[in-house]
Amino acid sequence: MGERVWLDVPFAEKDEAKAQGARWDPNAKRWYAPRPGIAGLQRWAALPDVPDLLPGEDRSCGAGLFVDLVPSSCWFTNVRSCVSPRDWERLRRMITRRAGQRCEACGVGEDRAEQRWLEAHERWTYDERSRTQTLRRLICLCTPCHTVTHYGLATVKGVEAQAFAHLVSVTGMGHQAANEHVRSAFALWERRSAVTWTLNLDILTKAGVTLTPPPQAAARVSVAEQALRRNG
Repeated sequence: MGERVWLDVPFAEKDEAKAQGARWDPNAKRWYAPRPGIAGLQRWAALPDVPDLLPGEDRSCGAGLFVDLVPSSCWFTNVRSCVSPRDWERLRRMITRRAGQRCEACGVGEDRAEQRWLEAHERWTYDERSRTQTLRRLICLCTPCHTVTHYGLATVKGVEAQAFAHLVSVTGMGHQAANEHVRSAFALWERRSAVTWTLNLDILTKAGVTLTPPPQAAARVSVAEQALRRNG
């Protein structure tokens, strides 16, 4: 058997990589070339791993499960929109690996039969005096927990009831407390959405991740609406 060579294959390119000879390791959850020198796979040659702790990252920031709405003025400033697909794959792999392939909010793993995946989510802080939105942490969440954090999107997609039930189940809140939590989260979202924020992604750039500029603030809402129509 030849020496395998690890690859950085974005999810959207997996079929193309497979057609070129890439293989999937279900234990490592990563694509690889079965031997060196396969020309069709060179475009996915692996870059160095991202460090498990990003420079300046605070892994205690935003612990647990809560509704974590991104202001509309910040839409499409998320990490996935600001990095290349290959760098996103490197980040996603690091996030799930250091979490032990478990959701950091509820502790479950992936389950294909349940359509439950492990996904990356950003924890931000907002400095209202400087109007700066700063990335503080990347966290591994399962699909249901991630749906709760983006509760507004859950409402748009018609899965609000499932998101609410999951919030109650994981946090142990009563229905009244959970309803108040959701109302407070939306009130905070409305206040923050009235502000144009400056993006600070230093924890990524200091880890050697190359960024691409997000859409200008004035265009973010329309870009988000177009994306929702495409995915609706």
